[in-house]
Amino acid sequence: MAEKNTFTDKVKIKIKSGDGGDGMNSFKSFKGKPACGPDGGDGGKGGDVYIVADRGQNDLLPFRFTSKYFAGDGEKGGTNQCFGKSGKDVIIKVPVGTIVKDAETGTVIADMFSDGEKKLIAEGGRGGKGNVRFTTSRRHAPNFAQKGEKTEPHVLILELKVIADVGIIGFPNVGKSTLLSKISAARPKVANYHFTTLSPNLGVVKVYDKSFVAADIPGLIEGAAEGAGLGHDFLRHIERTRLLLHVVDISGSEGRDPVEDFKKINAELAGYSQKLASLPQVIALNKCDVYGADEHLAAFKKKYGKKYKIFPITAVSGEGLQPLLDELVKELEALPPVAREEADELFTYRKPSDLGFEIFLDGDVYVVVGPLVDMLCRNVNLADPDSMAYFQKILREKGVIAKLKEMGINEGDTVSIGDVEFDFVE
Repeated sequence: MAEKNTFTDKVKIKIKSGDGGDGMNSFKSFKGKPACGPDGGDGGKGGDVYIVADRGQNDLLPFRFTSKYFAGDGEKGGTNQCFGKSGKDVIIKVPVGTIVKDAETGTVIADMFSDGEKKLIAEGGRGGKGNVRFTTSRRHAPNFAQKGEKTEPHVLILELKVIADVGIIGFPNVGKSTLLSKISAARPKVANYHFTTLSPNLGVVKVYDKSFVAADIPGLIEGAAEGAGLGHDFLRHIERTRLLLHVVDISGSEGRDPVEDFKKINAELAGYSQKLASLPQVIALNKCDVYGADEHLAAFKKKYGKKYKIFPITAVSGEGLQPLLDELVKELEALPPVAREEADELFTYRKPSDLGFEIFLDGDVYVVVGPLVDMLCRNVNLADPDSMAYFQKILREKGVIAKLKEMGINEGDTVSIGDVEFDFVE
């Protein structure tokens, strides 16, 4: 009985960069002098979220048990103009070959293609300014401070696609794992039953002064393109290969026709994607030492000998492997290198304060909504004249006043921003 498949190559995780710390609203005070000027420091920056490709990671199994990765929040600013401490970054280690996608849009954010590659996924919120930062020649004692920038959680899809030069494919129990163990230092589990291999095994194959990476892809069965057997779980891994080594049990020891086996596997590749179907193939006819193999070998060569390079082998003993390896090296030298999946390099998770505002008419009231409004409501002390002056300044700088005029607002019309309503005055 095959062991339970714990290999994981596609998961969803939730991430969140840290919120920025609030700025401090405070004033210096000495004995007998209770208010000697503002001294509130800035809040700390929120922690960032990074993803790092790590050759030591084999699959995405750890993410089954830990699926939330939240960076630390920045600390509040202190008195005496002291800055708040920045939040702790989160570094998420993933296997080399992991594709990072935004779950909502499906956008490819990054292809973690090389060992040690590091990608900033979500930047922490900016710390709020302390009240000392709002002093001007006309405003000597601002009695308000800025709140830290808030961030939002996001859901990522992590999808592992094995990076290899040669993908070894074929039906279960045709000798793929045995072949990989003979041509490389890899030691995959080998046994005489279907689906011994439940995860792709990688091995570095050295041929004289050349080398390449081969991947033993778990056995495919008819209907794999529709998800039967291990189906889509592993067909995706073949997409990252440059060349396919198609292993066929030429002995027919499983009671199947080798020619039909070959047809069915290629039909599954075509059913999954034309990209897979178009990959070049080299054929290894395995188990040539088994009784009855000669008859099947002749029939197979007659059917496909003119279209494919065919190599009779016996993986267990190593017979016929050197000509096969020489051909693989020759084929690879003529093919382009493994390609990195195209990602949207400009993709970034926008912070709420970067999203602007909208204005709509509710009866005869102009209602301003959006992240800019949320930020103003957090930062403005309506009872403080200086804070209100800052409020009006931001409305002008961010284009709210200009937009209201564009919409035809008149003197005395009512404007609603958050919980505040006021009459518009030029």
